[in-house]
Amino acid sequence: MSGERERSAGALGAERAVEEYLVARRAEKPSPHTVAAYRRDLLGVLGCAARARGGGREGLVLADLDAALMRRAFAEFAGERAPSSVVRAWSTWNGFFGFWVAEGVVEGNPMQAVRRPRARPGGPKPLMGEDTPERLLEALAAGCRRARDPWPERDMAVVALALLTGLRSAEMLGLRVESLSGRPGERRLRVVGKGGRERSLPIEAPLEALVEGYLRSREERFGVRLSGGDALLVDTRGRPLRRGGLQYLVQQCYKHAGVGDRVARGTLVHALRHTFATRLAEDGASVTEIMRLLGHSSITSSQSYIDVTASAQREAARSNRTYGVLRRLAGEEEAREAAAG
Repeated sequence: MSGERERSAGALGAERAVEEYLVARRAEKPSPHTVAAYRRDLLGVLGCAARARGGGREGLVLADLDAALMRRAFAEFAGERAPSSVVRAWSTWNGFFGFWVAEGVVEGNPMQAVRRPRARPGGPKPLMGEDTPERLLEALAAGCRRARDPWPERDMAVVALALLTGLRSAEMLGLRVESLSGRPGERRLRVVGKGGRERSLPIEAPLEALVEGYLRSREERFGVRLSGGDALLVDTRGRPLRRGGLQYLVQQCYKHAGVGDRVARGTLVHALRHTFATRLAEDGASVTEIMRLLGHSSITSSQSYIDVTASAQREAARSNRTYGVLRRLAGEEEAREAAAG
């Protein structure tokens, strides 16, 4: 069989087409997380298409993926996912078919016949771009924010807390120094949520170290010893941070980190909360684990609670890959201190 015939839509396996497309996309130098997201979206929908045909993914060729099959595949794919995840998958598949049209392997893009879903209007949206949380934290750690009275330790603590706990603005502002409790390595954050409901969130070592570093810098900055009842988050004058100040702080962090264009208008702090939830879902946390970590009272009005053990909650939080950048930054700081010593 000639090379030209091997690359025809009828002969090119769908899984092989996915891998060749991902190789081609690497020329654009996307982050590893972005490539992983492309692969999840492509193989996830491909699995739905295979089930719709009554077979496995390995039996599909590119020519099988016509408009009718793609509509059925996306109908199944969308059934258990958030609108934002379906929108992203639709865009990924649209780019996939656009590539093979340009290569002359397929004649048209069947995604044009698949209705592009819309995210719920007015709903919270995560930060756009797979590597945006990492870029944001790395820029803040490097002191990117040029404020009149810079305080990078506080800025990092605020953004990392939101990214790794998914707290609402009001919950963050209600935190006290004593809200962080427990033995080292087993720390938890006590949060008072909507309706006065309390929950306890697992805190991993990198975030624990970051918050403790911020508190040390605060004592040095103001020359005072903190008590448990003091507000955890304060402004540059040592006063408890208020809602407007929190929103402005986060907005400025986005701006100086160069990711302002990746934040949906009007979301600010809530974009960090939704990024937390989205990453948990993408990394395999269950709906119940996410519900408990976010402080939702129920999944739906008719669905009963399912008990989640503390260890399962901690494992769900630990799987959040944003912790990776904090671990690396902590290691770099230790290396600098060792070199200076």
